[in-house]
Amino acid sequence: MSSPTPTPSQPLTEDAGTAETAARPTGPLEIDDIQGGALYERPSPYVGTYLLLRIHEPADGRELIRRLLPLLEPGPSSTEPRSGAWLTVAFTYEGLKVLGVPQESLDSFAPEFRQGMAARAEELGDVGASSPEHWEHPLGTRDVHIALAALAPDAADLESVVARARHAHEEIPGVEVIWRQDCYQLPTGRTSFGFKDGIGQPAVEGLGTPTNRGEPPIKAGEFILGYTDETGGVAPMPTPDVLGRNGTYVVFRKLHTRVAAYRRYLRDKARTREEEALLGAKMVGRWQSGAPLVLSPDEDDPELGGDPTRNNDFGYTSDLRGFKCPAGAHARRANPRDSLDHEMSVDVRLHRMIRRGTSYGPMLPDGVLEDDGEDRGIIFVFAGAHLKRQFEFVKTQWLNDGIFIGAPAEKDPLVGATDGSGTFTIPQHPIRRRLPDVPPFVVTRGGEYCFAPGLRALRWLAELT
Repeated sequence: MSSPTPTPSQPLTEDAGTAETAARPTGPLEIDDIQGGALYERPSPYVGTYLLLRIHEPADGRELIRRLLPLLEPGPSSTEPRSGAWLTVAFTYEGLKVLGVPQESLDSFAPEFRQGMAARAEELGDVGASSPEHWEHPLGTRDVHIALAALAPDAADLESVVARARHAHEEIPGVEVIWRQDCYQLPTGRTSFGFKDGIGQPAVEGLGTPTNRGEPPIKAGEFILGYTDETGGVAPMPTPDVLGRNGTYVVFRKLHTRVAAYRRYLRDKARTREEEALLGAKMVGRWQSGAPLVLSPDEDDPELGGDPTRNNDFGYTSDLRGFKCPAGAHARRANPRDSLDHEMSVDVRLHRMIRRGTSYGPMLPDGVLEDDGEDRGIIFVFAGAHLKRQFEFVKTQWLNDGIFIGAPAEKDPLVGATDGSGTFTIPQHPIRRRLPDVPPFVVTRGGEYCFAPGLRALRWLAELT
């Protein structure tokens, strides 16, 4: 465990935790101090709710934290929540400011976090219909202070923890719920586009999670602040040490999926239903079952897709030219694995992040090609210690650009920031196929950069004066 933590009234002196003392590499993960929602796999299937809150009175915000703490404590097994549901609490920069965190401490957070996602929208490719001026209110505004996520195996467990969280804030007049989004995962684990999601999560050192093809797990410091990362150093950590240690940055995005447009595009470009399914798999990099194209290039293999010991056990070195899985496919862009040269393949580990995708809205019935006007899509949550070289790098360099795969004019065919004039190349014999005029299939409805502190940090925040 770490040394005794300073009280909130102490000045931010060397003893209280400067950047130098915060950069100390330390031993094993302090699991009991890390919010479980940041590290562990969710149950499957599950239901969930995201809440955004505004703090009107700082003292009431601190009181809410005190009341939420019992719901966040780990259970007897560190992988299972005591409350029956995975509850995570995170704060925006404005939220920490309203709570009374000293300015010197606020200035020690990552600059991307301090600026907020809306301010960085153009760089992220959130332009046009995805620009902040079109975002769902209050996403991207200074009114968002606290983000609460509750996920449970079933509706009964979820309602139980949500009721307790509601009870915690309903009696506090200075805290207001300003946004809510219910979400779910189907038993199939599939998104609104019909593809199985949640495959390919990084193994974290110290958690004992299975690794891909025997590769060493990713250093814990890539995801949790205060530990050695893949560079051999420690990510810059907010001060004082008690606030930054065991925390993680959280990227929250609401993405509307244009499912009917996606289906129509495939139907227009395919001659048969079999070719339609193949084109969809080529764009994603996997079949709908989750089976990777590298292992099953010609047809879907549901048994492979449903086997967690095999559906992530592959690399791309056997398919460098992309005849099985195109280099520009979504899954390959998001995690190039070993397909880059040696130096860049090592760097791939620097850009991994924990990713959680959650569906919202009703599924578009199978076979329907016309938009029914319903809002449906995915709530994407990313957790990592480096906002810029993890989420922002992957979004701007790998998904929205094609330079690293030798196709600078192409973007990710599924989630890239395209304006409808882009192309997608499918290598094949005797001549490659190029799909023209790829429309935008995903529209950003809003998002936030948040910080999920450790449990000791939450107690520190609750006692601020």
